[in-house]
Amino acid sequence: MKKFLMAALLGTATGALVTTQITGPLIAQEADKKATVYEQLDLFGDIFERIRAQYVEEVDEADLIEAAINGMLTSLDPHSSYLPPKDFDNMRTQTSGEFGGLGIEVTQEDGYVKVVSPMDGTPADEAGMESGDFITMVDGQSILGLNLEQAVELMRGPVGSEIILTVVREGVDEPFDVSIVRDTIKVTAVRSRTEGESVVLRVTTFNRQTYPNLEEGLAKQIEDAGGIDSVNGIVLDLRNNPGGLLTQAIAVSDAFLDKGEIVSTRGRNTRDSERYNARPGDLAEGKPIVVLINGGSASASEIVAGALQDHRRAVVIGEKSFGKGSVQTVVPVRGDGAMRLTTSRYYTPSGRSIQALGVSPDIIVKQPPRQPASEEDEDQRRGRSEADLRGSLNNDSITEDERKLLEEERAKAEEAAKLRDQDYQLAYALDVLKGLSALAPSDQ
Repeated sequence: MKKFLMAALLGTATGALVTTQITGPLIAQEADKKATVYEQLDLFGDIFERIRAQYVEEVDEADLIEAAINGMLTSLDPHSSYLPPKDFDNMRTQTSGEFGGLGIEVTQEDGYVKVVSPMDGTPADEAGMESGDFITMVDGQSILGLNLEQAVELMRGPVGSEIILTVVREGVDEPFDVSIVRDTIKVTAVRSRTEGESVVLRVTTFNRQTYPNLEEGLAKQIEDAGGIDSVNGIVLDLRNNPGGLLTQAIAVSDAFLDKGEIVSTRGRNTRDSERYNARPGDLAEGKPIVVLINGGSASASEIVAGALQDHRRAVVIGEKSFGKGSVQTVVPVRGDGAMRLTTSRYYTPSGRSIQALGVSPDIIVKQPPRQPASEEDEDQRRGRSEADLRGSLNNDSITEDERKLLEEERAKAEEAAKLRDQDYQLAYALDVLKGLSALAPSDQ
């Protein structure tokens, strides 16, 4: 018994000794990590004091610390940054739908400022800025080496003032200047109209107005058409839409889905993961949907396109989207500023991440560059027919009503042809929608 007791105690003691031997190095490593962090913070303090005391010119201490904070955040990824009080106010104003500026969404790529997309009807859009343009100079001043916030600050200015952007564009040999007059940007989140029997919903951004605008605009177009049975489907145009609020992307997706997952977000810790599901109800009542995207469709736009594509609720047409698959959380900090921090990645219902890959269209359709047509080109395109020949016989096999119907159909076809010249991708989407409508069950 004594031998057994001794063995039991020995075993316990040995176990305690082994545990101590394993834990000891771990505690030491953790202590070393903390010591290293404190040493780095001491180093930061030393450098800060040296700059403040010995830099060739006097520096503003607050600006120096702000630059250090912003540098720490921007070193993480292109979308994390520090927002000083003024920028934080501007951001809140933009998500409400009205602000002053040029009307372009920009990001930073390999140190260059890149245009994600110009917003519809804004000075930048009217001046001809395009998705994928690189801005190298502002009013003759190079912006290479500046972080994104500094570059954007150079582009801000009073409403009515002119700014000259030097632009590098793929396919153009030399950089060129673009003159833009700053204006108050009033963003209409959703513009709705009817083309033939199709409702076109042009979604330009995802701010607080997006879902209410979409719901109201769609209802009005359906009412004007004489009811949902008179509509053959919906084109959801997300081209050059740089994104915005995650909540609005979920709401727009939910508008056309009856059930199932819309999007999931996964952070560093599994407990921070979120999953968002659709609720019953489809504003389109099952009518076919075509989603239009291009390289300027980013973030929230990609959430909507990815969700509808994965659920086979829509056919996605156009060009590969931008590929921003991360979610930023804006956290107010002391001093009335805020920190924009990337906190999670989002995933489409099938579990795919769009980060750096984008949404690939089901049908790739590129938008050809606009080229003004001459009158001679128009004549050649129209061609000649039997009816143009002098003295040709009339068709006596149709009634006057049938003739009028044919003329109406011809007029519709000519309008469609004009649209192809103006917006080839949209015209293609409408053709696909007609085909989907023809294949839909008769009870729809």
